[in-house]
Amino acid sequence: MKRGLALILLFFVNLYASLDIGGYYNKEIEILRSLDIDPSFVTNRYYIKIKKEYEKYKKRHFFNTQSKSFIYIPTIKRLMSEARVPQVFLFMAMAESNFSLHAKSHKKAVGLWQFMPQTAKKYGLRIDEYVDERKDPVKSTKAAIRYLQDLYAKFGRWYLAALAYNSGEGRVARAIKKAKTKKLEVLIDPKKRYLPKESRRYIRKIIALALMGNDENYFLKDDFDYILNRGSAYSLAVVKVRGGDVLSDIAESIKIKESILRELNAHLKYGFVPPYVKEYDIYIPYIKLADFKDNYRPTDKKRAYIVYRVKRGDSLVKIAKKYDISYKIIKEFNKLQSNVLRINQTLIIPVPKKSKIVYKVKKGDTLLSISKRYGISVSKLKKLNDKKNSIIKVGERLVIIN
Repeated sequence: MKRGLALILLFFVNLYASLDIGGYYNKEIEILRSLDIDPSFVTNRYYIKIKKEYEKYKKRHFFNTQSKSFIYIPTIKRLMSEARVPQVFLFMAMAESNFSLHAKSHKKAVGLWQFMPQTAKKYGLRIDEYVDERKDPVKSTKAAIRYLQDLYAKFGRWYLAALAYNSGEGRVARAIKKAKTKKLEVLIDPKKRYLPKESRRYIRKIIALALMGNDENYFLKDDFDYILNRGSAYSLAVVKVRGGDVLSDIAESIKIKESILRELNAHLKYGFVPPYVKEYDIYIPYIKLADFKDNYRPTDKKRAYIVYRVKRGDSLVKIAKKYDISYKIIKEFNKLQSNVLRINQTLIIPVPKKSKIVYKVKKGDTLLSISKRYGISVSKLKKLNDKKNSIIKVGERLVIIN
């Protein structure tokens, strides 16, 4: 009986589609099918409920989020298209982080795609003293695409990949085993509770956001039609700069505010590119690409940069003497309003390229991690400290000459 009613309902749904009222239904079905969801899901009452909720209450927030992040969207869509991943996953980023590079959950997931540290590193994102590539709009998107592809290979459905991305592979696998089916309407049944409430809402939320994002009438009606017309001029350009380059210098050369450049490169923890690399990709507005090609010059390499954490008893003068520079330089470089320091406060120390540093080994340090931090080779570090092997001890002092 239930099956018969469902078939009748699906018949009328398909009849409605043939009328193509505004094309809305066809877009809805296209979105569902791109996620491997049966078209009959449009009749799911919980789906209808959340769709109405987002259309009624979230519309203004949706537009504001789109308008703030429109510079990333063309790049994300292109990367997904090249990888043959459903475009609807663009709205998964919106569901995860509202397209904010700085988004951080209470579980310490970070960035557009809300990567946890372990998963981020598994998919090649660097997290260290200088960078957190979970905030890199391009690298994190590529990592998310690879993760989704792996989840799809495991579960065989894009909607299951989305659910696993949100709630974990193990939880989705257990839900399928307990429910004895992969059907979406069963897995997200609020009475059965095979999946947590957050995950049950998650897939419906992505679809609702995708529907708004693909409905031109929403944009035109609410004076956000400029979002529809964004093109490559409003996307990102990837450019290579030299390790240690200062963002303020680059911003000045391409005639944009430093704050804009820092926002586009939120994965850089400080105002400069990691000093331990020969070159590094950063992002600028596409419309500034010609200015970059004409005017970019690497930052003066007479300077190097060290991340220093303030310890008990430290002062600006004491730290400056240690690195043989003026305390005023440290104060200016870190934009400090006073000479007062806090324990564990992070300072960036611009030091002469050939300066001598005495480094005290901390828990978790290795010769490799120290060598990367200061931009020298492990072999040179061993030679400077007359070491026959790579064994170091907590509290040991190492001489470093950049």
